[in-house]
Amino acid sequence: MALTLQLPALNPARPGAHGALETYALRGTAPPRPSRAVRFNRIAYSAAHVVADPRAAIDPWLQSAVDWDATIAYRQHLWSLGLGVAEAMDTAQRGMGLDWPTSLELIGRSLDAARDVPGALVASGCGTDHLALEQVTSVDQVIAGYEQQMAAIEKLGGTLIVMASRALARVAKSPADYERVYDRILSQSRQPVVLHWLGDMFDPALANYWGTSDIDSAMDTALGIIAAHPDKVDGIKISLLDKDREIAMRRRLPAQGGTDGRGVRMYTGDDFNYAELIAGDGVGAASVNGQSDALLGIFDAIAPVASAALAELAQGQVEKFHALLGPTVPLSRHIFAAPTRFYKTGVVFMAWLNGHQKHFTMVGGQQSTRSLPHLAELFRLADAANLLEQPDLAVKRMKTLLALHGVE
Repeated sequence: MALTLQLPALNPARPGAHGALETYALRGTAPPRPSRAVRFNRIAYSAAHVVADPRAAIDPWLQSAVDWDATIAYRQHLWSLGLGVAEAMDTAQRGMGLDWPTSLELIGRSLDAARDVPGALVASGCGTDHLALEQVTSVDQVIAGYEQQMAAIEKLGGTLIVMASRALARVAKSPADYERVYDRILSQSRQPVVLHWLGDMFDPALANYWGTSDIDSAMDTALGIIAAHPDKVDGIKISLLDKDREIAMRRRLPAQGGTDGRGVRMYTGDDFNYAELIAGDGVGAASVNGQSDALLGIFDAIAPVASAALAELAQGQVEKFHALLGPTVPLSRHIFAAPTRFYKTGVVFMAWLNGHQKHFTMVGGQQSTRSLPHLAELFRLADAANLLEQPDLAVKRMKTLLALHGVE
């Protein structure tokens, strides 16, 4: 007999109205568990979430407390599926509940844990979020901020993801200021880094990044910086939710350079169109330019299916890749719906449903950023994408959430 429960209907036409309840019967199956014997032919990082400690006596909006055991256990889960961890660069938590001292501790703990896992990939977010924005008045302060975090991460042996900087967006007066900052940082990095271009739908403070509101001109600036340092740039992650812009930039990346000399990689951060971008179109000056690798927040929530799909792609089974990954796209578009900066609520909700943490509590108190109808629709879409790992547990926990909201 199918598992059933009463769920509120999502009514986008009347977002403030009380939705009617409807009976929902689960129809999905448990996600596949791919074999680690299959190697991927894409690099795939998950921007992994942290597990909050709900028992800590803190002010959750002002302080962060992390359950370190559960947080590292989730990274071990991702590594067991062949996925890499993009550490402490999750833009829905970094600076929105996760401060720099906690981020640095997280990076250190993750790097330590990765040493016990053969082949585990970790790249760590290096930014300027420890700076008080209202006190930043010059580009030199931004450079010093980046250098402080870079030195701390490299001291731990970490690889850098150079995150987009709110402070730089605040004080830069032209593209030349961006060129100056990135030239300085890239010239000093010990090994190739991943650059990071985040659209203002993820963070309004990053509007006009690269010194202009014109996306094409901004792309020219970013590509110019990469062309000046091809051996210091492993790749660039762009999160503009615009697949055509990503493809256009991908085709213009240098064919030489990068970590392995095969060219600078495009790491898709497009949580709306990742399936076709990862599959690629085979067009580009270098072999890596005809496809996108991945550095995605959604891979946290869909890890088992993402791993299985990437394994099929590595075997040349493109249709199976799309058959697995395609049904996850509606779920991802829902999780990343506007206001996009609140997407991590859905990711942590998925981890709770699937038994990877014991509670639905987040750093910064962000579990409150999405409505009950939103989470109910997420539950339906997760089921449709075969992402409920333990259906009985998922139903039990969904019913607990419903009861907390007065639906019994």
